[in-house]
Amino acid sequence: MAELMDRITVDPEQCGGRPCIRGMRIRVCEVLDLLAEGFSPEEIVEEMPDLEPGDVYASLRFASSRLDNPPSPV
Repeated sequence: MAELMDRITVDPEQCGGRPCIRGMRIRVCEVLDLLAEGFSPEEIVEEMPDLEPGDVYASLRFASSRLDNPPSPV
């Protein structure tokens, strides 16, 4: 889980507070959308050269953890 937190960052001042990859302006949802379109992790890294393969897998792990543990209602 520590590696996940190193790769996925949330900054209220960046991208509206949406989860991003390693402090860059590449949002987790963009990576997930490419996966949903059928891109392989390798193709995503080719498309976005600032990414590493571990970033793609961290995006999946992050989404899975959010679905398994949704934020509690206020």
